[in-house]
Amino acid sequence: MVLNRALPVALLLLFASTPAFSATFYVVQDTTTKKCTVVTKKPTSKTMVVVNEAGMMFKTHAEADAAVKKTKVCMTK
Repeated sequence: MVLNRALPVALLLLFASTPAFSATFYVVQDTTTKKCTVVTKKPTSKTMVVVNEAGMMFKTHAEADAAVKKTKVCMTK
């Protein structure tokens, strides 16, 4: 009886927390302003392009931010 109640709650918690674990971050550049940003979805428009090697994805926002600082096309003069 307890299992019947605990299982739906456990499944709900699992599915509610899954998106946080599967987040993917990309470093993209606006082709008109040349400004780089970090986004969670790969760009589909021609005005935003992935700027790092081979469209590399990052697991955390912090990793993507560090890549922005190291990517030559993102550095401001």
